[in-house]
Amino acid sequence: MIYTDTRDSSVKADFRTAVMSGMNPATGGLYIPVSFPKLDSSLIHKNPEPSFREIAFNMAKPYAEGEIPDDDLMEIIQDAYPFTPKVVPVDSISYVLELFHGPTCAFKDFGARFMARVMSYFNKSENGTLHILVATSGDTGSAVGSAFHNVPGLDVTILYPEGKISKIQEKQLSTFTGNVRALKVKGTFDDCQKLVKTAFTDAELRKEFRLSSANSINISRLLPQSFYYMYSALAVRNRAPLDSKLENPAIIVTVPSGNFGNLTSGLIAREMGAPIEGFVAATNSNNTIPDWIATGDYNARPSVETYANAMDVGAPSNYERIKAMYTLEQVRSLFASYWLDNEGIKKAITDCNSKNGYVIDPHGAIAWKAWDDIRSGALAALANGTKNDYKKPGLTPNLPAWADKVISKNAVGILLETAHPAKFGSTVYDAIGREPPVPESLQKVMSLPDMAIPMENDYAQFKEWLKANLAK
Repeated sequence: MIYTDTRDSSVKADFRTAVMSGMNPATGGLYIPVSFPKLDSSLIHKNPEPSFREIAFNMAKPYAEGEIPDDDLMEIIQDAYPFTPKVVPVDSISYVLELFHGPTCAFKDFGARFMARVMSYFNKSENGTLHILVATSGDTGSAVGSAFHNVPGLDVTILYPEGKISKIQEKQLSTFTGNVRALKVKGTFDDCQKLVKTAFTDAELRKEFRLSSANSINISRLLPQSFYYMYSALAVRNRAPLDSKLENPAIIVTVPSGNFGNLTSGLIAREMGAPIEGFVAATNSNNTIPDWIATGDYNARPSVETYANAMDVGAPSNYERIKAMYTLEQVRSLFASYWLDNEGIKKAITDCNSKNGYVIDPHGAIAWKAWDDIRSGALAALANGTKNDYKKPGLTPNLPAWADKVISKNAVGILLETAHPAKFGSTVYDAIGREPPVPESLQKVMSLPDMAIPMENDYAQFKEWLKANLAK
């Protein structure tokens, strides 16, 4: 497979280069495959659907072909995924895709564990340490830290915005030792991401150290997230007729998104043949992408703090990939878009619990509310001429091509639950009057000592720290 660059389509790179570089240091662009091969139709139409690992292997194979032999790739898949996603029906046409059953209780375990093993595989033939720099708005850092901890030849530095993530999330980040450490930056996630991106384009720094990324900037974290879209779409397609009595309903996937890597992974799955009709891009008050879809103007902005902090991203990196894959009109045909403010997020947690008995986290709550509004008349109102104001929370004024299938009640929804609600216990408690039970893995981390290193939002200081502390 050949990979190109979102900023220069003449660039041609192999999988190894795309993975180990993270992004193109010459342009600052993101790597993207030149094509998306279709999964074999016999696998897609298998009933019962294939296992998650079988899907993962068959989806990963064409992207690593010629660079990772099949036996080695299968070993990577088996080692990365001792857990699977779970599809949980909450009513006859709505399914929650639980992505929190990995070691750090967040969806980013799926991408980070695959990426760590692929990087380790490629790094065996290299001299010296590969340094991973990663910015996090919540769950990325802990998933990456867990996935890379004690992996030979790899070293990880995580930047997170001090005071702007939940206490459990911070504990998960600040307690790593050995080859993983965290820097708590006085700033926002966007500031953290800018420090990392600047380091990648710093010729002096890259001459001194081998650097790579573990954000959704890196294609090896983005591709494996497509596995669970395929898995859930096939599972829902096979069981939907039994649950809803609908034959061949349209499958709409609602994705809570911040940096929009997760939604881009869904697009990759659809390109590879996943039976997904369309997507709902759901976010918080950092509504850069819904505004772009509504107006056609992309305006990156400073991020604002919300209850759904993993999506507190004002300048989403993966806008570049979406724009490279589709025209704006194609995006509008494929996406509905939706956003909620903090008041709406808390009310969505309450409503989901009262209607379904399901305890959902703030990110998943936005997805649930978006789908519930859409299937309960919000799309029909748009189709009938209602002029929604994109500056206000709710469904933005874009009518996707699949709207009629929802309006005619011939659609089912998959909602991504991206983190365990216990990671946001105080917000959930305020919404439903009780805290969710805390998984054992999260209980253990709360007793560990904090090791995070304070860092100003200053690139010169960050660069000097790297030069003084990274092993060559």
